Amino acid sequence: MRIQASRVFPYRLPLRAQWRSAQGGFPARAGALLCLETDAGLRGWGDCAPLAAGAAPDALLQWHDGLPGLDLAQAWQRLEQSDLVPAARCAVDTALADLAAQQAGLPLARWLDPQADLNVPCNAALGALDETAAARALAALAEGFTLLKLKVGLAGVAQELAWLREVADALPPGVLLRLDANRAWGEEEARRFIAGLDGLPVEMLEEPLARPDLSRLAALQRHAAIALALDESLPELGLAQVCATPAVRRLVLKPALLGGPRACMDWARQARAQGMACVATTTLDCAVGTLAAAHLAAALGNGLHHGLATSAWLTRDVGRAPPVCGGMMRLGAQAGLGFEPDWDALEQS
Repeated sequence: MRIQASRVFPYRLPLRAQWRSAQGGFPARAGALLCLETDAGLRGWGDCAPLAAGAAPDALLQWHDGLPGLDLAQAWQRLEQSDLVPAARCAVDTALADLAAQQAGLPLARWLDPQADLNVPCNAALGALDETAAARALAALAEGFTLLKLKVGLAGVAQELAWLREVADALPPGVLLRLDANRAWGEEEARRFIAGLDGLPVEMLEEPLARPDLSRLAALQRHAAIALALDESLPELGLAQVCATPAVRRLVLKPALLGGPRACMDWARQARAQGMACVATTTLDCAVGTLAAAHLAAALGNGLHHGLATSAWLTRDVGRAPPVCGGMMRLGAQAGLGFEPDWDALEQS
């Protein structure tokens, strides 16, 4: 099977509300879809969606024209030898994996891991912690979610702990919170925040330190009852260093940040060998990126909740994202990624 054609579709998708974190915010998601068509009549899709404005879509536009005429093995070899940035690499890797899974007659998750369960538990993405968070938490409970994620680090430690207590007081037993500080704090602030979580139903805190030094993270983790996790720091720290010095209990894997589903699976295998669990999440992606993260989550097969239920933040999409019902994302049994484009939406973007 050879690639016959390669096309790139830039897009810009407005959000229903400004996305806010300790690293800033944005009103829309912008990126580019890669579509690879083969001589067997198959079509593979990948998403290039950097969180910060950058050169990734332009790099993909300049690079993808070399793919037609190659078979999948040759295309992957060309990708491995390239210096594409992670978001652009993710688009190519996802599209090639989509084609390979279709050729094998398997959902992408089961191409990655034959034992993958196609029903994946998800956390709700509630956005930034503020005085309205308790009401948003109750709305998510009504939709069937039992694990709720909030962005922290945007206000003072004392204020945020007070808001968290309000949220916790509104929750029934068994519902848990997942928090993401996005590298908001110095070491002392992080210690005070973690100490203040005592007695609250929190199961994980991502990226507490502005400077993610592994020795300092290890010290925080030793004194924390909850799992600490690394996310956006992973590319700069690197797989070898993170696995050589396991400092936290969990890693958060995002295909767009790490270079695609296969790279994420490599991270997961090595992390598991060092006793660290992995969670897959989107980067507030379009349907293609969401599907890639969802198939990755299914392939991880660890029973944890994953950060996939983010499509509702988009006012429109490039195609249908996988549905979430009762806090579960249910992937179809169709081969490959399972993406069906909305061609009108792509033209509008």
